[in-house]
Amino acid sequence: MAETVRIIINDVEYEVPAGMNLVDAAKWYAGEDIPVFCHHPKLEPVGMCRMCLVEMGSIEKDRATGQVLLDDQGQPKVRWFPKLQTACTSKVSDGLVIRTRTEQVTDARENVLEFLLTSHPLDCPICQKGGECPLQNLTMRHGPGTSRMVFTDKMQLDKRVPLGDLIFLDEERCIQCARCIRFQSEIVGDDLLAFHERGRTLQIISNSTPEFDSYFSGNTTDICPVGALLTADYHYSARPWEVAEVPSICPHCPVGCNTSLSTRLDRDFGGRAMIKRVMPRQNEQVNEIWICDKGRFGHYFTRDSSRLCDPLVRDGSLTPKTWADAQLAAAAALKAASGDVAAIAGVGMSNEDLFALRQLLAGLGSDRLGAWPPTHTGADIVAQVGVGQDTNLSTLGRGDVVIVIASDLEEEAPIWRLRLKQARDRGAYLIVMNARRTRLDDFATETIHYETGQAAQALTSLWGAPMENTAKAAISTARHLIIVAGAEGLTLAGHRSLMQTAANLLIETGHVGKANNGLLGVFPGANFMGLHYLGYTPEATLDIARKPPKALIVAQADLLADDPAAAEWLSQVETIINLDLFEASGLNALAQVVLPIQSFAERDGSFVNGERRVQRFYTAQGPMGQALPAWQVLQRLGEHLGQGRAKGSAAAVMQDITRAVPVFANAGYARLAQVERQFPDVGGDDLYYGGTAYANKGGLGVQIPTAADSGDVPAPAPAAAVETPKPRGRLLVVPTIRLYNRERTFLPSTLVHPRIPEPYAEINSADAKKLGIHDGDLVTITVENIPALRVRAHVNGGAPKGTVILPRHLSDTAAPLAITVGEVSKA
Repeated sequence: MAETVRIIINDVEYEVPAGMNLVDAAKWYAGEDIPVFCHHPKLEPVGMCRMCLVEMGSIEKDRATGQVLLDDQGQPKVRWFPKLQTACTSKVSDGLVIRTRTEQVTDARENVLEFLLTSHPLDCPICQKGGECPLQNLTMRHGPGTSRMVFTDKMQLDKRVPLGDLIFLDEERCIQCARCIRFQSEIVGDDLLAFHERGRTLQIISNSTPEFDSYFSGNTTDICPVGALLTADYHYSARPWEVAEVPSICPHCPVGCNTSLSTRLDRDFGGRAMIKRVMPRQNEQVNEIWICDKGRFGHYFTRDSSRLCDPLVRDGSLTPKTWADAQLAAAAALKAASGDVAAIAGVGMSNEDLFALRQLLAGLGSDRLGAWPPTHTGADIVAQVGVGQDTNLSTLGRGDVVIVIASDLEEEAPIWRLRLKQARDRGAYLIVMNARRTRLDDFATETIHYETGQAAQALTSLWGAPMENTAKAAISTARHLIIVAGAEGLTLAGHRSLMQTAANLLIETGHVGKANNGLLGVFPGANFMGLHYLGYTPEATLDIARKPPKALIVAQADLLADDPAAAEWLSQVETIINLDLFEASGLNALAQVVLPIQSFAERDGSFVNGERRVQRFYTAQGPMGQALPAWQVLQRLGEHLGQGRAKGSAAAVMQDITRAVPVFANAGYARLAQVERQFPDVGGDDLYYGGTAYANKGGLGVQIPTAADSGDVPAPAPAAAVETPKPRGRLLVVPTIRLYNRERTFLPSTLVHPRIPEPYAEINSADAKKLGIHDGDLVTITVENIPALRVRAHVNGGAPKGTVILPRHLSDTAAPLAITVGEVSKA
């Protein structure tokens, strides 16, 4: 039980946790909003703006006896400070007394605001922050009614200074609170912003090249207490009172960040609801109040002109048809397959979609359900020993150990990287293991580099090391232990071996079945765990490739863009029915029927994130053309096949899931929509406290318990020995992931194009010297059975000897799906 102390706020006594920040304690326990500008509950206090001044004192006690001294009225005596004190730099202690409503405090607040407004522009009517501006709100509440300043004496500064491609600075509006600088330094660990000059000419500058080159830059606009920092896409695009906020879930990675989609009926979108911006929605167990810039700016694909808007049926060539004709054609093809049917579903499919597809195949007598991409496995192991219920990365600290292995978290799951960096700051022992250097190495307590493809062996060696090994000692004495495992540099079999090895270590050390302990898989996309729980596996995908069916349903999976080798086995399938978002999908050239489906923004649904939390998203944007939710397309197809009537809503489909799939029993939409008060208390009218991150009104979700959570702890199982492909005089080609890339779901975000690197490969300097390749040379990478790739060589020490690091989805030519061998030559 945390120690508590008694404090008095405006003559009322409260019991609060010892050592808590005074501003936070007053708000949380007393409902007393002490106004702030520089203070933020997620940042260290600095006391720069002086807006939080209060009268402060302490109850006097007899030094000899410790008894409280009383005055003539029998009330405790208070020793008051001679001057006002900053509440944000004060921590509560027993006997603390403050007053926040006295004349002295009121005058101080008015004076602070008067000084802040001396050179602040009077452009509230056109300011993008107007309507959600802390300075505007606090001036109305605490500021002077008139100004003594002469308008011509105001500083005239630049109004639109690009801090980078994504963020603009209005220098006149900046009040030098340093929130943006401190966020980048304290939370992100990228010290990219700084103060320049001094006095009234003080300015915010970017000190990186390219400017403000951070995956988290958009969060600075959320916590800015004025209209000084603005995102480039929302600049003069809409006003806060014009938009409606719709709760949603980011579709781009396994974190499952809670978001709020700001929508407006827009003439540029035919009068339909249109996403104007994406904002963070508070969920302290998932993403806190932060999102990465891919989640913030990666929504443009939902209404891009490349979207598929009409059903297509091949009649010589693909021809637009009515839904009735297209579904009749698809149903006829499925009947003709006589049960020789399979399906491959992508990670963007919702749980409702996946269930409808499973039902459709079951009605046809098939259970061949493949998960795409088949690069990661072990979701079944996560279901057994994944991180325990109520795990919260924000609570990790001294005495806890986190191992991150075979993953570049900065690129694959940015918010997890952000939160683990902060765990390290709080004292957690962070071990980063990979065959190459990654960004997380900069924040690690210890880094371990192993031979490419040897992740499971490296983890086994770490646990088998003598106790003198500092990492082994930390693991052995850990209060909590989490292993975060990716698949970089591994075959599918190699990844399963790693996941089982990690599970064995956790089971042997007793770190399963409880909060802040267990296995966390860095899976691709938003719903890889949902694929597992509904019966889809990557192993089934490989089986489908080995034994192609007569009829194949592909649902939101870009097979050819991900795996150029897939063309060979796909050509053996008689009928491909493709449910897709995009008209130009490469698979459409092989498909007999192409059916348009809606994106996450156009419908209701749910995903299961990497921590097994089922989370709901809501309809936000108007539909594109005739596109329908995938579950509805599949259930209508089932109607044509005599499998029963289609459900009327996604909620009804989820009700069926709760009855048919035991792990979803507690995940009906009403339960997913439940919320509770979270600390810090952000998103209310007091935007000066937490910024413009939205309070969670759409639901915190439900975490699926693991087998270990239910007391069924599995015994350690053998991890199969797996060999890495043998180079035999060639080089190992290791596909990797970049957060910003040219995937179809991100390419329409043209604002971010300057941050997408040109196609490149990292080559070890020794290998490059042997091949006569220099940094910046154009090289050709040749891999068996796929078209050759032409990329730029980076000879920068980023690749281990004998290995080529090849990021996927940076060029129009697809890179290999998994680790392989190849040749590199100067073009």
